[in-house]
Amino acid sequence: MSESHNAARTVPTFGQDPHRVTDRSEKVLEVAIGRELRNFRLQKSMTVAELAKLTGLSIGMLSKIENGLTSPSLTTLQTLSNTLNVPITAFFTRFEEHRPVVHVKSGDAIEIERAGTRAGHQYNLLGHIGPNASGVTVEPYLITLTRESDVFPTFQHGGIELLYMLEGEVEYRHGKQVFLLQPGDSLFFDAEAPHGPETLVSLPARYLSVISYPQGG
Repeated sequence: MSESHNAARTVPTFGQDPHRVTDRSEKVLEVAIGRELRNFRLQKSMTVAELAKLTGLSIGMLSKIENGLTSPSLTTLQTLSNTLNVPITAFFTRFEEHRPVVHVKSGDAIEIERAGTRAGHQYNLLGHIGPNASGVTVEPYLITLTRESDVFPTFQHGGIELLYMLEGEVEYRHGKQVFLLQPGDSLFFDAEAPHGPETLVSLPARYLSVISYPQGG
């Protein structure tokens, strides 16, 4: 087996564990309060020492609060609230944050005209979540191509895109490369490069397209 083939099959190591129980860190009240306190302090361009001087609290105590290592009393929170000029309830925002979810029943996806959509490209939006704590926008689509589809590979936009082929066969261009996509195949790419279906080999063709990019992008 060649060295290049071995390199291609190297399994990457990811830092995020999808099975981690977040209630033990991000979701506990102390950590949530600490994160909000740090955010408010930084918004005021204050150091921990400066905040300690204004509140009469020790630097050590403030550091413990910001790191979620201690539970501040209501009196302490009131002092911090007054000093930072924020309502006391603002410290609990992250703890009570709404985590949205979208469930779309079969046949209920919204058909849309996406910017730059070619003739005969049917886009069904599978869900949408607005501004959220992740800082990422994700657009999931079910795309259907028919014989009337325009196949110029001129899509080009920011973000990362994942395609997963469900039905039919398509020769799909990304930059200077062309890939034959068959059911079960996927293509994961930087969407800044010109891309799109170049040849419709077997129709109808259907695939999932999931585009992600930073909010505001």
